[in-house]
Amino acid sequence: MTIGIGGVSPQQALDGLKNMTQGVAPIALSEFEARIAKAQLIMQQQGIDAVYLNAGTNLYYFTGTRWYASERLVGAILPATGKVQYIAPAFELDTLQGFMVVKGEVNTWHEDESPYVLVATTLNQMGFDVTRAKLAIDESTSYFISNGIAKAAPQLTLVDAKTVTAGCRMIKSSTELALIQQAMNMTLEVHKAAASILHEGITTDEVTAFIDAAHRKVGASRGSYFCIVLFGEDTAYPHGVKSPKALSKNDTVLIDTGCQLEGYNSDITRTYVFGEPSARQRELWQLEQQAQLAAFNIAKVDLPCGDVDTAARQVLEKAGFGPGYAVPGLPHRTGHGIGLDIHEWPYLVKSDRTPLAAGMCFSNEPMLCVPGEFGIRHEDHFYMTADGAKWFTLPAKSIDDPFYLG
Repeated sequence: MTIGIGGVSPQQALDGLKNMTQGVAPIALSEFEARIAKAQLIMQQQGIDAVYLNAGTNLYYFTGTRWYASERLVGAILPATGKVQYIAPAFELDTLQGFMVVKGEVNTWHEDESPYVLVATTLNQMGFDVTRAKLAIDESTSYFISNGIAKAAPQLTLVDAKTVTAGCRMIKSSTELALIQQAMNMTLEVHKAAASILHEGITTDEVTAFIDAAHRKVGASRGSYFCIVLFGEDTAYPHGVKSPKALSKNDTVLIDTGCQLEGYNSDITRTYVFGEPSARQRELWQLEQQAQLAAFNIAKVDLPCGDVDTAARQVLEKAGFGPGYAVPGLPHRTGHGIGLDIHEWPYLVKSDRTPLAAGMCFSNEPMLCVPGEFGIRHEDHFYMTADGAKWFTLPAKSIDDPFYLG
């Protein structure tokens, strides 16, 4: 039996976990203000007069205001110089002000009024001529909002705000790195606990429920942010199957899960065998790790992101898999950026030529999929430094000891 796999009751496993969030430092007001200053510098360099930040991740990143997108426009206008102003329904005024970290004037609209006209009016009041101004739209903004603004101010030039939002968010601060690191540490402990409760016949739903409870036990107040649990042949399909099977002896086990800490995400996958690994399972497990390490080892500042993907893919292709994105082989990108969103820019995929830079964070998960047999995904994350890539969590030790328990 693989080390640390099976033999423990769910309650015993939960009892072995402890809260890991003591002393965690949230993002301070000064950091939100620094983010705004950086965004404004980029806007000035690019001739952007203002950015519309819609409710969601970008609004939180720049202002500390947590608000979720809905059918009602809630957002903020960040000018290239000056203070941020908010747009919100009148009946949400007091609630919104309670969530603000970066304070600003709130411009309100009633249910029978147009929030899109209010955006144009607010821009005018902020000193912008809407017949000549350039407004960058947060790329996560729903079409109905950007379309509404375009109709309310047809001469206003609307552009993509990604150069501003991604330009800031791609590079993590030391506080952000520390939050991601601790979230990863939490999820790795949850992985160990989940492996320990496995037994023949356990269902993926039972494991998923345990992982959610375990994340809560280590301090993730909302439990798992996501969870994929797969057994046997089902592991060959990266995001699962409609009707997942229960666990059988000698099945490949793939568990991919994460949580959030102060909004920052963890995301770790471990693949191992419940029972005695076959020669085929051992061979492909090791090949997958070679691909993961090839991606990590080549990552250096200024290297295009796509070259990291190529390095991992070449290992698998040399062993007869692929080519390219064909299966059996690696059907998806090698990795994604991570931060306040589980997937964010830039991406470790051949077509992304963004140069690697210190402070960028990535998943490293060049999955090997063999339909009809099984799949292997090792997923750990790294962040870039001036000296190269650094792991948040160490890769699995071996198929027999995926958690460094032996």
